[in-house]
Amino acid sequence: MILLSSWIVLSLWIVLQKNEAMIAQGGCPKTMLSIKDALEALEGKWKLLILFSLAAGPKRFKEISREVAGITDKTLSKELKSLETNLLINREVVDSFPPKVQYSITPHGMSLEKVLDELHFWGLLHRNKIMGK
Repeated sequence: MILLSSWIVLSLWIVLQKNEAMIAQGGCPKTMLSIKDALEALEGKWKLLILFSLAAGPKRFKEISREVAGITDKTLSKELKSLETNLLINREVVDSFPPKVQYSITPHGMSLEKVLDELHFWGLLHRNKIMGK
């Protein structure tokens, strides 16, 4: 499977959907800052896949780890902390014995639904173009 870094695809989607003329006109500093903020919040190849996994409902750490194939536990832990810092997911400790930690996507994280949809469609087109179909 050909994977492009999520920051490249996200930046392309933002530019194409919001301001097609921005490139030809040289853009503006505010647009560049907002794109930079988005890229920093979602950088790397794992964060959008984790959000996609959590969009189906709350999950525990190992459930996410099984769904996001190829991610190490150390990386998953780091990415979950980053997503929580950016208010894209919630971490909830359930008062039980033993204690149970559950992750869920926030409404702010769900606001990326259109981005994920567009990435999916663009990825299909890209795969077909690269594979010569």
